[in-house]
Amino acid sequence: MESLNDTQAALFSGVFSAILIGGLAGWLAAKMVRGGGFGLIGNVLLGIGGAVLAHFFLPLLGVSLGTGFIGSVLSAMIGAAVVLLIIRLIKSA
Repeated sequence: MESLNDTQAALFSGVFSAILIGGLAGWLAAKMVRGGGFGLIGNVLLGIGGAVLAHFFLPLLGVSLGTGFIGSVLSAMIGAAVVLLIIRLIKSA
């Protein structure tokens, strides 16, 4: 039963980190891209989506921003900014 509690703690920690990094990255991306931003919840979702996007595509492009919190925020911010730009292109079309 103890391992279940450890698993739950690890899951909560991972989800909390994803929300924290996603929120920060979404907010930073909204500041970078004029006219961007979707409020607190929207920016968190944008940042998480950007982090997922960056996780897959930055290594394919040969870009590495390091590991740890700062590297995660930077890559998620880049991914979120790309997502914001794509949304702007779709809205303007």
